[in-house]
Amino acid sequence: MGLTQAKSLLKVKNEKSFLEIILKQAEKRHVKLALMNSFSTHEDTLDALLKIKPSDSPLSFLQNKFPKVLQENFAPADWPQNPDLEWILKTLLDKNIVYAFISNSDNLGATLDESLLGYFVEKGFPFMMEVAPRTPSDVKGGHIARHKDGRLILRESAQCPENELSAFRDIKRYGFFNTNNIWINLKVLHKLIQKSGAVKLPIIRNPKTLDPRDENSPKVFQIETAMGAAISLFEGAAVIKVPTSRFLPVKKCSDLLSIRSDRFLFSTENNLIVNPNTGTKTIQVDIDPKYYGKIDLFDERFSRGVPSLTNCESLSIKGDVRFESNVAIKGKIAITNKGKTQAVIKEGTVIEKDLIFS
Repeated sequence: MGLTQAKSLLKVKNEKSFLEIILKQAEKRHVKLALMNSFSTHEDTLDALLKIKPSDSPLSFLQNKFPKVLQENFAPADWPQNPDLEWILKTLLDKNIVYAFISNSDNLGATLDESLLGYFVEKGFPFMMEVAPRTPSDVKGGHIARHKDGRLILRESAQCPENELSAFRDIKRYGFFNTNNIWINLKVLHKLIQKSGAVKLPIIRNPKTLDPRDENSPKVFQIETAMGAAISLFEGAAVIKVPTSRFLPVKKCSDLLSIRSDRFLFSTENNLIVNPNTGTKTIQVDIDPKYYGKIDLFDERFSRGVPSLTNCESLSIKGDVRFESNVAIKGKIAITNKGKTQAVIKEGTVIEKDLIFS
């Protein structure tokens, strides 16, 4: 998305950022919030918290960092110093906090659900991952499988040999994907760390460009670990099937378009929910990455507000198109601008058939 600051600070809905919404959700449920940042987002988050001034300041800690590796020769793309490890586990246990719910800040569907917490506690699971049924659009996401030793494992596409990709994408064989909503017993985690010294997760090699905003910058591998991969380390770990309403991530500007639209709204509990007036079960949004792939380009073309999508089943935009206010899109719509100048959708337009500008 070409972000220049922490994604959690992006205005996502009703002029509120992910961080502001999450703080309100935590306050409503009287839970202690802890924020894990990378070295590149930590200061952004702390500065934002100083401005927001929440009634209960969240705990904050840094994840580890690792240099990006050039694809060409596997040399480090930079030489960052490893930060001191900042452990938060003891702090939580000292506060008598035993159960933690972990989710990504860009997934507003992932609220702390008391019924899931109760189930987790009642069953005595050490680790529980929320999963959802895989669809054809989820074939690239990590899936759940069972290791030959009987334990559950998470496998990401980057960990899959090329000759097994066909099987990896078979949603009938591997029917569930990881939502990255995770419940964990912190006492069990503490014992695991005491026994093993560290939580050792498989390394994932993720292809990127050195500068996320410059596709011509050197190609690198970003070295990552998947938090959900810890499921294989816990004896008796479980997965639980949840509705897709608990998985509403914003990974691309097309996701942001849906979330910002009237298709979603906030409940009295500050949860993001589907608008009850929505007339279609699902929506597919595909917008031209050349003109909408970076957040500044996206905001420029929707500066007057995003269109109504409550009755939209699919939207495809190719070419440079700018939207004025109060536009509504209904049904399956493709908008194409073949011309060299920007096309404009006028204020108040209701689009019910494909549009072609030349």
